[in-house]
Amino acid sequence: MEIKKKIRFLHKWLGLTSGLIVFIVSITGCVFCFHDEIKDLTRDYRKVEIQEKSFILPSKLQQNAKALFPDATADMVVFYGKDRPAIVYASIDKEAYNLYFNPYSGKFLKQEKIDDDFFIIIEKLHMYLLLPEDIGRQVVGISTIIFIVMLFSGIVLWWPKKRKDLKNRIKIKWNAKWRRVNYDWHNVSGFYISIFVLIIALTGLTFSYEWMHKTMNFVGNLGQDYPEYVVPAIDSTLTSSSKENPMDISLSQAYKMKPNDEMFFVWYQGEKSPIITGSYPDALDFDHQSNLHFHPKTGELLSVSLYENKNPGTKLQEMNYGLHTGQYFGLTGKIIAFILSLFAAALPVTGFIIFWGRRNKKSKK
Repeated sequence: MEIKKKIRFLHKWLGLTSGLIVFIVSITGCVFCFHDEIKDLTRDYRKVEIQEKSFILPSKLQQNAKALFPDATADMVVFYGKDRPAIVYASIDKEAYNLYFNPYSGKFLKQEKIDDDFFIIIEKLHMYLLLPEDIGRQVVGISTIIFIVMLFSGIVLWWPKKRKDLKNRIKIKWNAKWRRVNYDWHNVSGFYISIFVLIIALTGLTFSYEWMHKTMNFVGNLGQDYPEYVVPAIDSTLTSSSKENPMDISLSQAYKMKPNDEMFFVWYQGEKSPIITGSYPDALDFDHQSNLHFHPKTGELLSVSLYENKNPGTKLQEMNYGLHTGQYFGLTGKIIAFILSLFAAALPVTGFIIFWGRRNKKSKK
């Protein structure tokens, strides 16, 4: 009994110190769950008519972007799918922009300042509370760890002494007074969602801490050591006699290597770093990623990292975003993640009401 009393004390004060942050992170997680679906409904430039011809070359899109914005850097081009626009990620006057183009004709569709986008603001609020990033990630990370501790302490407090009391612990007494309903809601909902919310919380920690990211790799590999993937060094003395743009060569090779994939990107990082291409089986689904690396001057293939050849730990790391957002399980997963986040947001609210009610009760006595 004495142990439970100490756990209750710990549970209460941990909740009071982290409750507001847990609420903000959970609510913003709810909003962000369906950001792609909402943007598709409200932004008509996110869809294009499918045409029976190849996508335009990335170098041509770069030229189009430069023609519109002469001072822009436009080193990354993404083709999101046959029915979606291509996006050039550009820096204009030190501000980041998405420049939307028709992937077949190269026609300019829309300019979008990234930092002004509502869902980007929600994402930043979710990840680091709009604080300076290094500080905000620590605040969110520590609050998430506290929340995980509270999940376990909550289960201990919920656990009935006798088996016959179990039936009263797994249901809400709806016909009771509102304070009792609130108490039951806090305990019962916390029990039902604990395992699933724990997964969301643990995968969320990887965005705050590199050690958690490495832990995912360790768990996925079951502690086994796999050869580390290393990109070959760039031979800066090489030159190319070809007039073809290295980015065009690189993306063309990626198309041939993964002909059934739908989403592709190509990223030029300067003459001292390799050009990187990435491909994904489905549009807007950032999982099952395959990468190729190319020489920045010649377009020569340097290394191949196909998804099917990656070790289990790396695959788990790359699954992390999909598991955290529910995207890995499609629309059903997103709906579940949304509901779980909503219930998680309610826990600090119902918990505070319990605390406030007991405090006032003691004051009256």
